[in-house]
Amino acid sequence: MGYLIDTNTIIYSIKNNAKVNSRFKEFLHVPKAISMITYGELYYGAKKSARPEKNMAVVRKMTELFPIIEITRPVIETFADIKVYLSKKGLMIPDFDIIIGATALTLNYTLVTNDSHFKNIPGLRIENWAV
Repeated sequence: MGYLIDTNTIIYSIKNNAKVNSRFKEFLHVPKAISMITYGELYYGAKKSARPEKNMAVVRKMTELFPIIEITRPVIETFADIKVYLSKKGLMIPDFDIIIGATALTLNYTLVTNDSHFKNIPGLRIENWAV
């Protein structure tokens, strides 16, 4: 068992959300990682912020705490399967989020997110630590 931590959960933690930080402590010894997509979103957000140097230091700290999962061939193949499924159902999820979901599925990890559209990805285990 492990957790793939979505961007919004990382941001809640950075902003000292008590519920999220309590869950991080509760699952301290359970493997956790972030997707390359989450890393990219955090990096972008830090670069465009009013305090890029300070925020880049936070992003670097996150990469010390959580391994970054690369986008591999199995992840992309799972992404394609999910996207086909969703398109047949007429459901739209941003491609980056499908890649995050595909990463969690490929690793057999639970995705920790506050985004409800992930529930449309079949087989994906989801927890929301912000509620």
